[in-house]
Amino acid sequence: MAATPFDSQGSGPGDISDVKFLTVAEVATMMRVSKMTVYRLVHGGELPALRVGRSFRVTEDDVQEYLRKSFYSAG
Repeated sequence: MAATPFDSQGSGPGDISDVKFLTVAEVATMMRVSKMTVYRLVHGGELPALRVGRSFRVTEDDVQEYLRKSFYSAG
């Protein structure tokens, strides 16, 4: 199981202050998809997210990991 940024205690490499949180709109822009697509990924459990009030935040590392896992070579 992969370590999350919240696993570490103290100011090590997994320190929470090093985590960059993105809004759904920022994730959609980064991935060049609609916000609805990002919401589907979050609600489907494919993209981990944190709920803050009525909105979601996704770590930049989780977006990069999702894109790495989803990438395939066509041809």
